[in-house]
Amino acid sequence: MITFDEQQRVFHLKNKEISYLFSIEEGNILSHLYFGPAIRNYHGERRYPRVDRGFSGNLPGSMDRTYSKDDLLQEYSGNNTGDYRVPAIIIKTENGSRLTDFRYKSYKILPGKPKLAGLPASYVKSDKEAETLEVTLVDETIGAQLILSYTIYNERPVITRNARLVNTSNQELRIEKIASMQLDLTKHDYNVISVPGQYALERQPERQELRRGITEFSSRRNSSSHHMNPFVALVDKNTDEFQGNALGVLLVYSGNHQFTLEKDQIDQIRLITGINDYNFEWVLEPGKDFQTPEAIMGFSQCGLNGMSQVFHKLLRDRVARGKYQYADRPIVINNWEATFFDFDDKKLDQIIDEAKPLGIEMFVLDDGWFGHRNDDNSSLGDWFVNQDKLTGGLKRVADRTHEHCMKFGLWFEPEMISVDSKLYKEHPDYALHEPNRGMTLSRNQLVLDFSRKEVVDNIYNQMCLILDKVPLDYIKWDFNRNLTEVFSSAADAEHQGEVSHRYVLGLYDLMERLVTRYPNILFEGCSGGGGRFDAGILYYMPQSWPSDDTDAVERLKIQYGTSLTYPISSMTAHVSVSPNQQTGRSTSFKMRGDVAMSGVFGYELDLADLTEEDRQMVKEQIKFYKAHRHLIQYGDFIRLESPFDSNTAAWEFVSPDKSEALLFMFKQLHTNRFEINNTKMAGLDPTIDYHDEMTDKTYGGDELMNVGLFRDPTHTGDFTSEVHYFKGK
Repeated sequence: MITFDEQQRVFHLKNKEISYLFSIEEGNILSHLYFGPAIRNYHGERRYPRVDRGFSGNLPGSMDRTYSKDDLLQEYSGNNTGDYRVPAIIIKTENGSRLTDFRYKSYKILPGKPKLAGLPASYVKSDKEAETLEVTLVDETIGAQLILSYTIYNERPVITRNARLVNTSNQELRIEKIASMQLDLTKHDYNVISVPGQYALERQPERQELRRGITEFSSRRNSSSHHMNPFVALVDKNTDEFQGNALGVLLVYSGNHQFTLEKDQIDQIRLITGINDYNFEWVLEPGKDFQTPEAIMGFSQCGLNGMSQVFHKLLRDRVARGKYQYADRPIVINNWEATFFDFDDKKLDQIIDEAKPLGIEMFVLDDGWFGHRNDDNSSLGDWFVNQDKLTGGLKRVADRTHEHCMKFGLWFEPEMISVDSKLYKEHPDYALHEPNRGMTLSRNQLVLDFSRKEVVDNIYNQMCLILDKVPLDYIKWDFNRNLTEVFSSAADAEHQGEVSHRYVLGLYDLMERLVTRYPNILFEGCSGGGGRFDAGILYYMPQSWPSDDTDAVERLKIQYGTSLTYPISSMTAHVSVSPNQQTGRSTSFKMRGDVAMSGVFGYELDLADLTEEDRQMVKEQIKFYKAHRHLIQYGDFIRLESPFDSNTAAWEFVSPDKSEALLFMFKQLHTNRFEINNTKMAGLDPTIDYHDEMTDKTYGGDELMNVGLFRDPTHTGDFTSEVHYFKGK
């Protein structure tokens, strides 16, 4: 899959679908050549054209004005040494210089894919799945090596990238910026798609034309954030869901991230991503190294759905891990909206008793079970049972749940601390803060300093005391505020710039230890909803809560946008009360169920308040979901109609062998125009017939994809939905 042409000095990473080419140019500078559909051979056409450009400097010691780093397409650019575009790396040396100029030294090709120390990343199960190219660059002046790593999978249109800096000098080096990857592309009219959002309205795709200058998408909240997910896509202007080139880049990281795109003076595009350089500085001692997070590049010629499928399959197959990677996920009832903080043994028993006859498979005890917590102002950091509420302890609740043949889950927020907690009174220095400065409260809580091993160890030991005694099947891991006062009392002035990244490394360490020690527990990520929905968390937790907004209409957009990158198996979705607590909107039980069944399904309401009609609906929804759960969670997900573009939305799930399909169709608002909506399916086998079990009609696969289905225009009312299950004959 990886070759090096000694004569042309060109590296070619290739499989059946993609090719990635770069060369060793004059001066031993790595020059990017091509990334796109696979080619058999390369004959030198993309070699850098020699042109004398005004005010573009030539290489040191050279009089050749036709060769300049200022407009050369590069693999990894230095700083302030002839390239005036955004740099990939900035290092400050002891004399105050911030110049970097890394040149090619050597390469090696490895079978498989090496692990990244202390960081989540994609992986292989066999060395035959992939090959890895490691290219070593050196900056002789500062005395450092930079190892650029490229992995290409054999059967996937995916290349992963990372960089590792090694200090080979006898002085300290201060890293002020270090990107995971850089991609320089020739002139082309690209659109860029990003996925910004806000709390309770996450991952709302935006598409814009790239103009000259710098465009940045980033988070400074020390999380991947509700506000800007660590993903962008470069697409052709004519690219839509089903056609056109789409190149996506996803950073496998849960902290401050940065995507910078620059369109230069001759309309070339540079894309750089990695840890955000905001407030970042890393002191690299002699002989030490620094490893960047992984960036995943996925490519498709089949539009946004094609690109999404590339990421869905990689994230599901080679980022998620463990017992639940492909397991059918249980249907959950959570007590939060039923009781909030006001519960005791009797109330919990009532929920458990109500849930079992409906077919629910797991009961989750949410916030309020620990310390002396009766509201959100106390007890975080004190992970021991609130005996005033649970007189029989957690084990009694777990045992009763298991006696009803249901699984038992529990809520934690391990990274936070309350001022009134026992832990804070004993260790006030455990909270992130700067001495003599006020501490910013958010949701009335502070953040633990996970850059310190002893703090991580404390929480790990507290959690183990619970998990070793209580038979748990599931943990919901919450993270309900962004970081402020990112300052560690255990670090000196020289190392404060490391705290934000060390925090993330501490988080990953805690998660890795817990999922290793408790492999039978299903961990679910949550961050005030979708504030840390990223591939880094997915490596430890195969599913996450996409948003605290459970309104079915809003969820159409949230789940649609999330699916641009992330698989359905990673996306939990629950039926909640109507009117919705976040929006006040009233929607039918059917639509709420159909939207929630388009993910990992569950309920977030008080079962005791259900009418008999609603109870029957719950039973029917659960029966239907159980029958089609594996298809929904692990089938091919295809977006058909966008809720951002029209009054309707539609998507489908198709089995890998195309023998069955589920079609979900939604209408938001009814109008007196009695609009006739025609939905065309995709991804079916055109040569076979499909029987619609809802209508008892049979259609050809070609018919469903080209003629389509009319929705009944006589259905009145807002917020309606239809579901059709097709079985191939």
